[in-house]
Amino acid sequence: EEEFKWLLQEEVHVVLKQLQDILKEASQRFALPASGLGGAVKQENFVLSTSGTDQVKGVLTLQGDALCQADVNLKMPRTNQLLHFTFREDKQWKLQQIQDARNHVNQAIYLLMNRDVNYQFKTGSEVLKLMDAVMLQLSRARNRLTTPATLTLPEIASSGLAKMFTPALPPDILVNFYINLNKLCLTVYQLHVLQPSTTKNVKLAGGSILHNPGAIFEFGNQRYEVSHVHKVECVVPWLNDALVFFTVSLQLCQQLKDKISVFSSYWNYRPY
Repeated sequence: EEEFKWLLQEEVHVVLKQLQDILKEASQRFALPASGLGGAVKQENFVLSTSGTDQVKGVLTLQGDALCQADVNLKMPRTNQLLHFTFREDKQWKLQQIQDARNHVNQAIYLLMNRDVNYQFKTGSEVLKLMDAVMLQLSRARNRLTTPATLTLPEIASSGLAKMFTPALPPDILVNFYINLNKLCLTVYQLHVLQPSTTKNVKLAGGSILHNPGAIFEFGNQRYEVSHVHKVECVVPWLNDALVFFTVSLQLCQQLKDKISVFSSYWNYRPY
């Protein structure tokens, strides 16, 4: 009983402090401050590449949760014509996955800070409830980075991303940016228009993270088929850090839950 009381009054707060420290580090990774700019978020350049193809090359500039510049070269497979696109100067593309993950981390920190060192935990179930709430936020933060959204091709076509570029993207090119684990990914879809006579019994493509050649969709009274797909990516080191912090934090939460559960089962099953 004394040991359990010590666990509730002392050790729980030690773990909560550890979790706060780790998650504050994780939160800071999502908005790395630029040196000497008084709180401004640092801009980082990343080179997009993939093994075995040079069809798409590019440099992306990431600032916190926004792509503030993209410079993309695309070699058209049939003609070998080289197209060059950049973001318009007045445009930035928000990466909702990063924004959401950071919000979940900050929500977990808020839950932990709500129980300061003077707070007295009365029961094990109270600690379990807090750990479950924190773990839910951490799992959601991790899932936002590890599970990109499934989108249909018409959703990609109408996303507004096409309007970000100068010169404007031709109508037979679609692009999509997303986060997958610790990588920033760009997918370029090249399309061709299907003639009305060829569209009998055609199955339209549904939602997917990555569509394959042969996928067919309708957009703007036209039917298109994906002829080529190019995916290039780059590793973002601080996203990797954040994922490690999430894993360590979830393990700490689980270890504390396990300790509480051992004591709780002892109280439930002790002989009278």
